[in-house]
Amino acid sequence: MRNNLLIAQSGGPTSAINATLSGILKLASISDKVDNIYGAKNGIEGVLKEKFIDLNDLTKDVNNLNKLSLTPGAALGSCRYKLKDINNSHEECKKIIDIFTKYNISYFIYIGGNDSMDTVMKLSLYCKKNNIDTIKIIGAPKTIDNDLEEIDHTPGFGSAAKYIATTFAELERDISVYELNSVTIVEVMGRNAGWLTAASALSRINGNSGPSLIYLCENVFDENKFVEDIKEKLKTKKI
Repeated sequence: MRNNLLIAQSGGPTSAINATLSGILKLASISDKVDNIYGAKNGIEGVLKEKFIDLNDLTKDVNNLNKLSLTPGAALGSCRYKLKDINNSHEECKKIIDIFTKYNISYFIYIGGNDSMDTVMKLSLYCKKNNIDTIKIIGAPKTIDNDLEEIDHTPGFGSAAKYIATTFAELERDISVYELNSVTIVEVMGRNAGWLTAASALSRINGNSGPSLIYLCENVFDENKFVEDIKEKLKTKKI
């Protein structure tokens, strides 16, 4: 029996997701435990539709792998598909495992964020529940939100935090040229975590004043206090 590796990507397409793919390909190509390397197009949806491509030739050119690690987007395509709860319906998981068996897939690596890791968890639980130990389900975390449990930081967060800091520094320069006081409100992504919002404070590193007020989603937002905070800040600072 051959031990083949299948890789897929899902979630937001970024260069970090391709850098992870590049790293996996480099190590898999020199491993004596992997025979063939395949990619699934468009994430777990591609797995369900058996849309596989051969990645073996790609691993033979180090220059191409290096270029891949710096390329924006998702080279294998992405999706926003969430598997059903295995306690209510296990048909999807069974179909996926049957497909893995058909193609002699011993290792499945899924690159992505919350929903991707949710898929990894469900497939892992299905294998455990059915005593399947010949297929390893592996998650390669990647999310700008930095909100995956038991992880200090994830690929994607660092570059996004830098972007947020740069954006706030540029906004500060833009609004400071006018004599009229103004209030600029910036909404930052992060799902249910305030890491990216907090990263706006990094705009202070080079001597800038940075955001005057920072509100994290972990705390309940009080509209009345928000308005009062702005009024108080306007008394002491031109913003």
